[in-house]
Amino acid sequence: MSSVPPVRREIVFHGRVQGVGFRMTTERIAGGHDVTGWVRNEPDGTVRCVVEGGLGGIEAFLAEVHETMSGYIADTREHQAEASGEFVGFEVRFT
Repeated sequence: MSSVPPVRREIVFHGRVQGVGFRMTTERIAGGHDVTGWVRNEPDGTVRCVVEGGLGGIEAFLAEVHETMSGYIADTREHQAEASGEFVGFEVRFT
């Protein structure tokens, strides 16, 4: 068992990220990593993602999202905090 506590990363993706399958792709990618959380479209045209897990799992997840969706992402804003442990899986949220 690892002594490193899980972390929470909140990411806002900017660019042409709505209407291109971004959320569904992100959900599929999350299924291949040991992460939990959610992804949703925001009214301002961005996509927000909250992900929790070990730092290595989060980094691998985000690297795959960036690689897969690189043609659509213009910029990201990230914030890291302590994990809440509130999620049991990873889902697309609609509100």
